[in-house]
Amino acid sequence: MKQDLIILVIELLGTFAFAISGIRHAAAKQFDWFGGYVCGVAVAIGGGTIRDVMLGTTPFWMTTPIYLICTAVALLTVAFFGKWMEPLKNAWFVFDTLGLALFTIAGIEKSLAFGQPFWVAIIMGCITGSAGGVIRDVLLNNEPVIFHKEIYAMACVIGGIAYWALASLGVTMEVSAIVSFVVTCLIRFLAVRYHLSLPVLHDVKKEKSDSR
Repeated sequence: MKQDLIILVIELLGTFAFAISGIRHAAAKQFDWFGGYVCGVAVAIGGGTIRDVMLGTTPFWMTTPIYLICTAVALLTVAFFGKWMEPLKNAWFVFDTLGLALFTIAGIEKSLAFGQPFWVAIIMGCITGSAGGVIRDVLLNNEPVIFHKEIYAMACVIGGIAYWALASLGVTMEVSAIVSFVVTCLIRFLAVRYHLSLPVLHDVKKEKSDSR
């Protein structure tokens, strides 16, 4: 019961943070309120929906309307307070990062609750945290951030490994979740601050053609 409550709180916080991020991106594209809400919902529930379908359970947002209501609150927050939030440096990036970390933890804990091994839970955490952003970018006709630029999904994986390492040492779920959250956020922040990224794949044929 306690674990279910913790997962619910994490998912609500993650929903709000991700919805804010998605709605703000929609606003930058001059979407109307409905379009912004759809984008916010997509990024907020997308990853969790994929996770729940893979776990063979009812998608979390279909069990209660609270997640859709939470997204509506995020829409109103952006609509009425966005101009005061805009001057805050990196405010929208912070919301996206918080959502990424929170949903990663939610994905891991729900997968473990369904009896999945830790390696599956880490993958599910990554899907929960990053898949919503992919859906958002597709809706906005942008190249998904997960495939380029700074480290994104790998932050979820490393945060998940940190969770697993602590749990293996007998650390409580609450402490493991907090440390995983901090690790995921820290990696994402450092990756953006210092422009860290994974090696880029190169098209050998194209390089040979260009060298001629």
